[in-house]
Amino acid sequence: MIDPACNSASVGNAPQAPGSEPSIEIDIQRIMQMIPHRQPFLMIDKVINVVANAHATGIKNITINEPYFQGHFPARPVMPGVLIIEAMAQTAAVLVVHTLGSEAEGKLVYFMTVDNARFRRPIFPGDVVHVRVDKQRNRGNVWKFEGRAEVSGRLMAEAVFAAMILDD
Repeated sequence: MIDPACNSASVGNAPQAPGSEPSIEIDIQRIMQMIPHRQPFLMIDKVINVVANAHATGIKNITINEPYFQGHFPARPVMPGVLIIEAMAQTAAVLVVHTLGSEAEGKLVYFMTVDNARFRRPIFPGDVVHVRVDKQRNRGNVWKFEGRAEVSGRLMAEAVFAAMILDD
C-alpha cells in the first residue's frame, strides 16, 4: 500500500509478487517531514525503491558546494566516510518511518553500532550516490541494517549498522 502522506509516491515499474507492496519514491519535502535532519546535514536528496519493512535506496547528488569540501580536502575534494555512513542511516530512518507510519514521525533514530564498515573507493563532486539499505531484522525499537553506497553501479562503501528509535 502506498503511503498517502507521501507527496511524490509513484509505483515502481517492476512486476510485483502477489501480496507484496509496490516500491515508491519519497521526495525531499516528505523526507524532511519524516526525519529531523536539515541542511547542511541532510545527506539524501530523495529515496526510491522504498518497500516497507524490507529495503530502500537513498539518492545523494554530490556537488562541489557541499560545506565539508572546504576542509576535506580543498585540493582534492572527497566525501568523508562518516558522512557516507550517515547517508545510510538517514535512508534507513526513512525506511523505518515509512514502515511504522505516522506513529514514528517526530521520533529520532540513533546509531547503536556500526560494524564491518569498508570504504572501497572515494566519492567526488559530480557523483550520484545510490545508498541501498536492507533491513536485516528488528526487535522492539532496535533495527539492524546492511548498507551499500554505489556510484554508477560500483561499490564505494558498505556497512552493517543498528539503530534505536526513541521519542524526541
